[in-house]
Amino acid sequence: MGYLVGQVAGFAGITVRTLHHYDEIGLLVPGERTHAGHRRYTGADLDRLQQILFYRELGFPLDEVAALLDDPDTDPAAHLRRQHGLLTARIEKLQKMAAAVEHAMEAHKMGIDLTPEERFEVFGENDPEKYAEETERRWGGTEAYAESQRRAARYTKDDWKRVRAESDEWTARYVALMTAGGLPSGEAAMDLAEEHRLHIGKWFYECPHAMHRCLGGMYVADERFRAFYDSTRPGFADHLSEAIATNADRHTA
Repeated sequence: MGYLVGQVAGFAGITVRTLHHYDEIGLLVPGERTHAGHRRYTGADLDRLQQILFYRELGFPLDEVAALLDDPDTDPAAHLRRQHGLLTARIEKLQKMAAAVEHAMEAHKMGIDLTPEERFEVFGENDPEKYAEETERRWGGTEAYAESQRRAARYTKDDWKRVRAESDEWTARYVALMTAGGLPSGEAAMDLAEEHRLHIGKWFYECPHAMHRCLGGMYVADERFRAFYDSTRPGFADHLSEAIATNADRHTA
């Protein structure tokens, strides 16, 4: 009898809209139709959908998936061999990522190889070591956290001083902008927000605009971040958060 589109969506854990899209582009055209014209999927259709979802999970774009599945010289056994090879490569990559995280966890909590006196000299009262456990608990499984740990473990005291100097100089310029009445939606504020994002990418981890937008939201949602920024100038956290969001819109429009 075949399966209706809603049933197939439930089986596969995808949306009806996705199935409609696959039909529209010819990637997965249902083998049957009801008298009323409704889609009905056959067993062969479900086999093809399983192949599609596999390649999509591995990041293949839809046009490449279609080319793979519609290759007349490829039989089902060849698909299985290809999938086995791709899964093996994915497993190896994940194992390397896990090893990198484990290596980072074995280092100092924040990877900052400084004495207490040196940490105070560089960070003052804002020593990130205070939040090491919370940082690991919230983001320990992410690639950004692992990358930050790998980089930080290599930095010397002079490196950390450069990080602090760049941050302080940027902060002074941002405060000057606010004092002059610059709006968070203005070009200058967006440029400073972009510098903020690039500073993170330079010293800690790659920070796409979407991630940067999330950080900006955290600066106002978390009272500790808000207090940190607003201690420099009242309203700093809100101003910066809005500038980050506006800058993200500018670069992703």
